Amino acid sequence: MTAAFETTEVGTEPLGEWVSQAAAGDRSAFERLYRSHARRVYSVIWRLVGGNEARAEELTQEAFVKAWQALPGFRGDSAFSTWLHRLAVNTALMDLRAHARSDRQELSDIELEQFSAPSRSRSSQIDLEQAVQSLPPRARAVLLLYDVEGWTHQEIAGELGMAVGSSKAQLHRARGLLRERLEGHGNG
Repeated sequence: MTAAFETTEVGTEPLGEWVSQAAAGDRSAFERLYRSHARRVYSVIWRLVGGNEARAEELTQEAFVKAWQALPGFRGDSAFSTWLHRLAVNTALMDLRAHARSDRQELSDIELEQFSAPSRSRSSQIDLEQAVQSLPPRARAVLLLYDVEGWTHQEIAGELGMAVGSSKAQLHRARGLLRERLEGHGNG
């Protein structure tokens, strides 16, 4: 489906018209694009930043600023929503990389064991979203990009600045930690 035939969920006006108008500088058309896509963009960014609402809001705004700036160069090779979604994920990943330089992202094996051990003081119920949020940032990013967003290990490695093997190892680690957390809370 090309961007010209894409339609919104709530309206009958073709989304392609809004994209064309916004690319030409029409702020009200861009505002309509923002309203129709903000929730999905926020949602993926929120998951990537571990449920930090303030950071997700800030990065969502940053993603839409970048979209506004880049929109005149949008060629329509993919659907606008796909292009915007990829831009939003890249914005969140750049933020994760920036924080990786200032924060210690990788935990030692001992810290990981303590981090992944289920706490007896927590509620016996934990939902999947909370379990994913509790993963170490790089493992969470790889899990979400691979399992939720459908990226390849090659794409993930390129975006996160790691080897393909490291992406595979992070995915294996994330799945293991997620399984432990979900099983640990299901038996509590």
